[in-house]
Amino acid sequence: MANTETANLFQPLKLGRIELANRMVMAPLTRNRASEGNVPGEMTVEYYAQRASVGLIIAEATQVSAQAQGYIATPGVHTPEQIAGWRKVTDAVHQRGGRIFVQLWHTGRMSHTAFQPGEQAPVAPSAIAAKAKTYIPGVGYTDTSTPRALETAEIAGIVNDFRVAARNAIEAGFDGVEIHGAHGYLLDAFLRDGANKRTDAYGGSIENRARFLVEVMSAVTQEIGADRVGIRISPVSPVNDSNESQPQPLFEHVVRELNKLKPVYIHVVEGATGGPRDNAPFDYDKLRSLYDGVWMLNNGYTQEMAETALAEGRGQLVSFGRLMISNPDLPRRFKEKAPLNELFADAPLYGGVGPHGYIDYPALPV
Repeated sequence: MANTETANLFQPLKLGRIELANRMVMAPLTRNRASEGNVPGEMTVEYYAQRASVGLIIAEATQVSAQAQGYIATPGVHTPEQIAGWRKVTDAVHQRGGRIFVQLWHTGRMSHTAFQPGEQAPVAPSAIAAKAKTYIPGVGYTDTSTPRALETAEIAGIVNDFRVAARNAIEAGFDGVEIHGAHGYLLDAFLRDGANKRTDAYGGSIENRARFLVEVMSAVTQEIGADRVGIRISPVSPVNDSNESQPQPLFEHVVRELNKLKPVYIHVVEGATGGPRDNAPFDYDKLRSLYDGVWMLNNGYTQEMAETALAEGRGQLVSFGRLMISNPDLPRRFKEKAPLNELFADAPLYGGVGPHGYIDYPALPV
């Protein structure tokens, strides 16, 4: 039976083995700011530390292996240098009283040979190119590469990559990890019949298509404890060429299987990522009824929408994306009904050099 307690944004919450100061979460936000070797740099330390007043930070999507990369300057957590770089981030957040998870991803077919070891083809459930683009230095935006289908025998190795990355994340000082099971990346692509045409144990039926995600979650929860593992899903988001003919029964099965593993939260993108919340019919309440843990809501929530959702018991946490980029002190601004900063018009969300648009959004005066 789902947890339907009611709350407000500023109440604390016990999440597994940690206590969150409020119900607000910084959503994982790709910023393409990693230094050489895909190591988080000094500005990244400041960026996350500035936002430590939010109940929980979910750090940006982070590669579980070199093969997992699909975009320029995205961090990893699979080398000693990357682990050491993240340790500086987590130390700074904890010193300011914050809590921080990291999102672990494998981009799958959302990649290009330019990012792959030995310029090999990216990997996917099936050899179907995504209608999507990525940015390559010196080339510009270009179509993602046609992937190759993973051999059945290779899948266990990627499951292990997630397991090791989760262990590395704990070594780096994170309070937990979020598995990226959304947005057309590898785990999500396996789920969907638009991308997965396999005929082995990982294709065909809903149970088979969900197998890879369930194996990853099982491995990670066994490695670091289910009370330190969350997962993000996006049932009807079309982002990154995601297509599924029967999302309701698919995700009801996924959530039933997840509930057996007892992850500490499920993070649900409602509707189209960064777009309309009603782009496709979907019964989120039914999904929620299948899960006993903490339910995290996402996609375009305002303070009013978030307060209403919590008061109605539709979730226990709400994550905010772009509002957290432009307002490092968002909890205080919400509490004091203070004006919100707008995103800088002259600074990119993705990439860039220097502090502008990254660590120079103003906080309210003390």
